[in-house]
Amino acid sequence: WDETHFGKMGSYYINRTFFFDVHPPLGKMLIGLAGYLSGYDGTFPFQKPGDRYEQHSYVGMRGVRLYRLFCAFLGSCLVPFAYLTVLELSKSLPAALLTAFILIFDTGCITLSQYILLDPILMFFLMGAVLSMVKCNSCADRPFSASWWFWLSLTGVNLAGAMGVKFVGLFVVLLVGLNTIYDLWNLLGNLSLSLVMFGKHLLARVLCLILLPLAFYTTMFAVHFTVLNKSGPGDGFFSSAFQSQLIGNNLHNVSIPE
Repeated sequence: WDETHFGKMGSYYINRTFFFDVHPPLGKMLIGLAGYLSGYDGTFPFQKPGDRYEQHSYVGMRGVRLYRLFCAFLGSCLVPFAYLTVLELSKSLPAALLTAFILIFDTGCITLSQYILLDPILMFFLMGAVLSMVKCNSCADRPFSASWWFWLSLTGVNLAGAMGVKFVGLFVVLLVGLNTIYDLWNLLGNLSLSLVMFGKHLLARVLCLILLPLAFYTTMFAVHFTVLNKSGPGDGFFSSAFQSQLIGNNLHNVSIPE
């Protein structure tokens, strides 16, 4: 059922048809992009679960053949993400290998990753944020180095990605936020560190973990409204002034009083 739901939204992006959904747009935009790049023309109706795709090129959007490959690829990335995260935390190769094998043979993870769903995209950004946070913590002894800036910035990008797919991504934002507060508290208690240096640490985290994710999150909505410029099933959720900007709407280019 969900594949029918989100596959249809991927088609809306390819056809530039405006729609409304409760989730933020990033996951559906990526599904639509994967379908577009793999040659899908957005014509499959996605009317009910179980419909045969037949001659339609769905393969880029979901996972067993090349609308499939995209979600399957992101789902497969969870295994190395988990391996690297546990290896960094425990410094134990057996623990990291055990974690990777648990995910490889998890049927729930395999099933979620082979359909056109938001879940593998969400989990990709969630685990990416945790991995980036752990890697950044490992660079604490060399702050403001290139690797430190890279992992801190990547953490912010992954936070925006998780929130941009589903609002449940807020939980990883909370995790990273608590880790950051703990880190800054320790820095503040370090008497060998000047207040000026502490201020630099604080500004770096504001820049990479607040401003950068906000900019990325805002940009994805800008792209969403730019791409979806044709009248569709989501028109009625918005004002007449907004509908007048949609090509094909009855109010298109009509002057709407403030």
